Amino acid sequence: MKGFIEFLRERIIVGFAIGFIMAGAVTKLVIALVTDIINPILGLIFSKTKSLESMYFEIAGAKIKWGDFVSALINFLIISLIVYLLVKGIKKLEAKDKKK
Repeated sequence: MKGFIEFLRERIIVGFAIGFIMAGAVTKLVIALVTDIINPILGLIFSKTKSLESMYFEIAGAKIKWGDFVSALINFLIISLIVYLLVKGIKKLEAKDKKK
């Protein structure tokens, strides 16, 4: 891991590209987790629908898709948590390197 961190620091543009690609992969993984596992479970808990994303209520003929919004919110929270933990881990590794 130390070598990887040094590689990222030395080659900022390459590190940025690697981070961009990794972020895309993590985003796809989180979307699949939320869509295929979390949404169906929450859909069953909150109503008899197959998925949270299909939940809505109507006001004057307009569909308010609150389930879709909650699904996007869950995606955002999980991705934010992953980014937070990665940044925190990298800072911890950098602090160890500075002590040495």
